[in-house]
Amino acid sequence: MPKHSHSEEIAKIEEVAIELRKSVIEMLLEAGSGHSAGPLGTADIFASLYFHILNIDPKNPQMPDRDRLVLSAGHICPILYATLAHRGFFPVSELKTLRKLGTRLQGHPHINEPPGVENTSGPLGQGLSQAIGMALSAKLNDQTHRVYCVGSDAELQEGQIWEAAMFAGNNHLHNLTWIIDRNNIQIDGYTEDIMPLEPLRQKLEAFNWHVLEIDGHNVEEIINACDNAKAIFERATVIIAHTIPGKDVDFMQYKFEWHGKPPNRVQAEKALKELRTLAGRIRSEHD
Repeated sequence: MPKHSHSEEIAKIEEVAIELRKSVIEMLLEAGSGHSAGPLGTADIFASLYFHILNIDPKNPQMPDRDRLVLSAGHICPILYATLAHRGFFPVSELKTLRKLGTRLQGHPHINEPPGVENTSGPLGQGLSQAIGMALSAKLNDQTHRVYCVGSDAELQEGQIWEAAMFAGNNHLHNLTWIIDRNNIQIDGYTEDIMPLEPLRQKLEAFNWHVLEIDGHNVEEIINACDNAKAIFERATVIIAHTIPGKDVDFMQYKFEWHGKPPNRVQAEKALKELRTLAGRIRSEHD
């Protein structure tokens, strides 16, 4: 790919990520409940996955050879919904129904509601096992699609995760890519204060995973890591994506207090103003 074309594509994905963050803020304001920090922090990851990496077709959500994205950290579903809508799986206008009575956009995702949602999630620590089941099935049936699992770092405090990690390592699930949102927070504090996870890389390597560490806000690193995973044929790959909770909203960044609460109207207006300014800066840099 020519250099200028590659640069333009990266810039477009960065712009998409900002649009996704704006939608997340608007959704949470309308709902009056939900999680802010994680969805904002993973916007670059979801933009990269759905606008570059995944083999998907919004017009044919059940395409047999599609890649599967399993969301394990179900509480960050506002970013999944925003991404699916902006990618064309359902109308963007529907995002305003988040968490409302009768909506398809529940507080935790429900499979196929809306189209593009591949798993039902809620209890933390279950998604990796779901993704492993999909990956193992594909491997046994000689299918070529890939399975991606996006989870949180605090989920690693669940024993279920480590049983699943051991199983994947033992079964050489090279068609599985697990992305851990390493933002260091959970609802009541910082992970390293509550239940330390480090040394995380060495633990995952001991479970026979191919481990990569990236800046979870660098689109090029996200894409390159997922490409690297496709080239590994003997092991499953886990990507530790270091992110900033509340990314690009100044008063939310790094603060665990924003893990599980939405902005009020004044805060939302301030956040949207910051995001619009950032979007304009990104466009001017690449014009």
